[in-house]
Amino acid sequence: MQYSSAARRQKRIVTMLLIVLIAGAAGFAGGQWWMGYRYPMLKEPAFANMNQSYNEIRNNYMGEFNSNSLIQGATAGMVSSLNDPYSVYYSGDQGKSFLQRYEDHFVGIGVEIRVEQGQFIINSTIKGAPAEKAGVQAEDRIIEIDGEAVAGKKLEDIVGITRGEEGTKLRLTLLRPAAGETVKLEVTRGEVPVTTVSSSLQGDGVGIVAISRFSESTAKEFQRAVDALEQQGMKGLLIDLRGNPGGLLMQTIDIASILIPKDKPIVQVVYKNEDRHYTHRSKQSKEWTLPVVVLIDENSASSSEVLAAALQANGAVLVGKKTFGKGVVQTFRQFKDESVLKLTEAQWRTPEGNWIHKEGVKPDIEVSLPDYTKLPGLSMELELKEGDYGKEVRTAQQMLSVLGYGKAAQEGIYDADTAAAVRAFQQSEGLEVDGVIRGGTVYRLHQRLAAKMEQEDTQRERGMKELEAHIRQEASQP
Repeated sequence: MQYSSAARRQKRIVTMLLIVLIAGAAGFAGGQWWMGYRYPMLKEPAFANMNQSYNEIRNNYMGEFNSNSLIQGATAGMVSSLNDPYSVYYSGDQGKSFLQRYEDHFVGIGVEIRVEQGQFIINSTIKGAPAEKAGVQAEDRIIEIDGEAVAGKKLEDIVGITRGEEGTKLRLTLLRPAAGETVKLEVTRGEVPVTTVSSSLQGDGVGIVAISRFSESTAKEFQRAVDALEQQGMKGLLIDLRGNPGGLLMQTIDIASILIPKDKPIVQVVYKNEDRHYTHRSKQSKEWTLPVVVLIDENSASSSEVLAAALQANGAVLVGKKTFGKGVVQTFRQFKDESVLKLTEAQWRTPEGNWIHKEGVKPDIEVSLPDYTKLPGLSMELELKEGDYGKEVRTAQQMLSVLGYGKAAQEGIYDADTAAAVRAFQQSEGLEVDGVIRGGTVYRLHQRLAAKMEQEDTQRERGMKELEAHIRQEASQP
C-alpha cells in the first residue's frame, strides 16, 4: 500500500506533534519531580496553607506589609516550632550580630558604656584601643557625637554609632567631671580585640587562667597565657570556667590538646540516629606536666563542660558545683542575606562515653559560694526611694546588709532605715547623698559586691589549696 506525498507529510506532522506532547509531558513530570526533590516542603499538605495565607496577605491585607518580613517570620516560626531552645533562626542583621559574638575583634573605638539617669558614661576604655589612644577617660560623660546631642537616645544606639568602617572618624564632646570641663576629641575607628582569656600568677606558683567563652581566638589566647605563666615560674594551673556559656567547639578541642596527652579522646560527637560518630582526640605537640584544677559552677555550659569533662578524665580535679548540662551541638549556617540558622545536629559524650545533657558534669570537690553571690543584679535605669516596695527593694537591702550597712527591719519595704543605710553608703562612696538608689549608687553597689566576692571566693580558695598541696608533694619528692 502506498501513501501520497500529502498523506506522508500529514503523518510526519502528527508524529512530530506527538513527540512534542510526550516530551512536554515528560518534562513537566520531570520538573515536578525535581521541584519535589529540591524543595521537599512543597509535598507537605500544610505548605498550601502557608502559600495561600501569603497570597491572601498580599492581595487583601488592609495594612502595609513587607514580603521579606513575612518569609523571614515564617522561617523563624518553623525553627521555633521544634521546641528546642538551642535551635534559632536569626534574620538579616540579627544573623550578622550573632556571628560577631564569636569573632576575635570588632571595628569601633573600644569603650564600655553605662547609663545613669539618662547620661551615657564611659565605664572603661579597652587598653590600646582607639578611644584610649585619643585620650578618652573612664567616667567621661558623652554629650555629643559628631555634633549631635545624645540625650534621649538608647544605649544600643550609642554603641551602634561608635562602630563603623575602619579608618572613619568620630567626633566626641565629653564632660569630664574630675576637671569640671568639656573636652572635644576626634577618634578614628579601628580594630578592637575581643579578649576571652585573663590570667595571673598567685602565691606558691599557682597560675590562674579564666576563660569567659570560646570564640575565634580563645585557644591562641590560652596558649599565650600559659606560656607567659610558665616563664614566670608557674607550678600548677587553675582554669576558671565558671559562668562560661560555651561557644566554638573546635577552640575547646584545641585548648584540651595543649593539656591532654596526644591521641587521648577529648569528646565523642554523635549525630542523628547515631548514624555518624566522631571522636576528637588530642593533637598535643608538647607534653604538659603540671597539675591542673578546674573551677566549674551551675553556669558552666556546653563547650566549657566538654573541656571540664575531658580534663577530669585525664586527671584534673574539678572544684565547685555541678555544671549546667548542655550536651548538644549546634551548627551555624549563614545565608546570602547574612541570616543565620543555628540548628541542633548532634549530642556529645565524655571521653568515657557518658551523656551529660540535662545531667551536667559533677565536681570532684563540691564547694558552694556565699549566698550573697546569688543576688540578682539591679538595673542601672532603676530608681528606688522611700515608700517604694518590691523585689528590687529587697535585693538592694540585702546588698547593703552584706556590705555592712545595716539589716532591714522590713524586707522589701523602702523605709526610713533603708534610706539611712543608702545615705551612709553614698557618703562613704563620695556620691550625692540623697537616700535614693539610682544609676551611680547601683553601679557602686555592684562594684563593691564584686570586690567582696573576689576576696571571699571559696571555690577559688579551695582550688588553690588543692594545687598547692600537689606542688608541695612534688617538691618533697627526691
